[in-house]
Amino acid sequence: MFDVSFKSCPDYEAERVYEAVRSAVGEVTDFAWLRPGMTVAVKANLVSAERPERAATTHPAVLAAVCRLISERGGRPVVGDSPGGPFTAVWVNRVYSACGLSELPLNRDFSEQRIDCPRGVKLREFDCTAWLTKADAVVNVCKLKTHGMMTLTAGVKNMFGAIPGTKKPELHFRLKDKAAFASALADICAALAPALTVCDAVDSMEGNGPTSGRARRTGLIAASASAFQLDLSLARYVGLSPERVPTVCESLRRGLASEAGSVSGEPEPLRDFEIPEPGGLLFEGRGGALGALRARLLGGLLASRPELEAGKCVSCGRCREV
Repeated sequence: MFDVSFKSCPDYEAERVYEAVRSAVGEVTDFAWLRPGMTVAVKANLVSAERPERAATTHPAVLAAVCRLISERGGRPVVGDSPGGPFTAVWVNRVYSACGLSELPLNRDFSEQRIDCPRGVKLREFDCTAWLTKADAVVNVCKLKTHGMMTLTAGVKNMFGAIPGTKKPELHFRLKDKAAFASALADICAALAPALTVCDAVDSMEGNGPTSGRARRTGLIAASASAFQLDLSLARYVGLSPERVPTVCESLRRGLASEAGSVSGEPEPLRDFEIPEPGGLLFEGRGGALGALRARLLGGLLASRPELEAGKCVSCGRCREV
């Protein structure tokens, strides 16, 4: 078995996509984790209501291929995500429709669950979309895209979609430093521990990602049992050193990925993949003075604050110091 596998896939024709996915996945897992009858959550990147050709979301052909592989081994795949916006049936169904997923088995459970993350560095617990925690296994099916805040979004960043939609901004405002936010993303991915990560890089997004960049035909499917290891290889592919991608830097620091990982079919690095100018987690510096004011106002609304329990207060001043 390899740590990461890349396979050529020139377009989204269904059988070509299936063969590329089957071949790549077969080089990184023996499916020992998948038993007949298991429910497998197929975590897509459905960041917003975008048409598949925009390359902002995981293409339905790739999701269909992953579902087919799972079904062939007796599993029951369920596709879903928590896009930006409320995690409700009305909102998410609209995204499903726009992303062309109507023919796939889709998640209809919009409940939430708080889960413990005892080994977390920045998050020891977090609110999660319950459909992921109720599944017997998670398969992470991401999209290769640039990201205006985190430089690159692929396997690890895709698991941020486990956070219910409107609660995502809260984490952004709690963790304003990029390194801290990357550490939280690593906590979420490690806690949910996807058994397999597949990347749709048939069409990737360069430039002002994750939603406003340009689609670029890169013609690849990639897979790994480790989202962390996959992201390291994908960063190399688009010409980025680990220190330029906060999540990759964090995964190497923690030992979640290794520079010595084995790679099958590693493609030549792209020399001209357009990387966005680095921006802040709160979009500071975007939109001039108005953008800065918007960030401050949102920060005031979303930042966490302690509340005094008057009956227990002994006026020691300790909470003020904290």
